[in-house]
Amino acid sequence: MYAEDSFFTLGPLGRVGLVIVSILFAMIALGMTWVMTRLRPLIIRVPIWGVLFITFIWASPQGYYTYYRLIFDGLPAQSVVGSPPPPDVVLAFLTFSHQATLSAHSVGLLGWAMLIVAIWPQRRKCRDAAN
Repeated sequence: MYAEDSFFTLGPLGRVGLVIVSILFAMIALGMTWVMTRLRPLIIRVPIWGVLFITFIWASPQGYYTYYRLIFDGLPAQSVVGSPPPPDVVLAFLTFSHQATLSAHSVGLLGWAMLIVAIWPQRRKCRDAAN
């Protein structure tokens, strides 16, 4: 399924670097989701997740392009961020029907992981327990 994926056009160090960058981006996205949704009512957490996930889809290509500029000579300094993705594209990522690529499927998995973080039951500390 992924034999023709662009990931495999990179050398071994390029692949390792891309995986590290992707893990870093995922940790940032999951951490932001946790910080932005903790101790908020569920009805607020889901829209926050949606905004954060759409923001990730929209802005992360710039971070990846910056990485590619480090490993490929001659790439110009430019913005690759376009318009925010429309709802059908967001849904396609979440249903794994956007593209049959490692990148698209990883974004879908991240979206679901962010949703789980957002809706995970959160306990509030009881102030009276210390007394």
